[in-house]
Amino acid sequence: MVLRIGQAAPPFETVSDDGQRLSLAALRGQWVVLYFFRRALSPGCSLQARQFEQALGEFRQLGAQVIGVSSDTEARQALFRETCQLHFPLLPDSERQIGKAYGAAGGPWNWPGTGRRCTYLITPQGQVAQVWRRVNPAQHAAKVLRELSRQRALGGA
Repeated sequence: MVLRIGQAAPPFETVSDDGQRLSLAALRGQWVVLYFFRRALSPGCSLQARQFEQALGEFRQLGAQVIGVSSDTEARQALFRETCQLHFPLLPDSERQIGKAYGAAGGPWNWPGTGRRCTYLITPQGQVAQVWRRVNPAQHAAKVLRELSRQRALGGA
């Protein structure tokens, strides 16, 4: 499935790596950065997560919740959180339900156990505002932050 800008973001409800229940519906009224990564603790995904963590204060200032999703187990994501010192939710999607809904299931070259690296910026009303399908982990968080700032300047809630 390929989601388009302006389309309603698929709903999800799950438990994060730290045991908290999280749903897209509960996040209505705030921006959501939903980013899918391939594998917790891999070099590229660790770099990407740390970039989002470094910019987390700026995302929060702009009213956005950052959420990472991968097909890893809760235990692996918890270790990832601890290792990278992350302060945003990580969603284990071992059944790939969220990944399938967002077109992120199935990694490059269909490697088993990995997902596609992509990111969705979701409006406070639950609409897809931007989609990134090709992601450079080292620069991606800054690009998402710039787009969020741009969307807010254009009158996005």
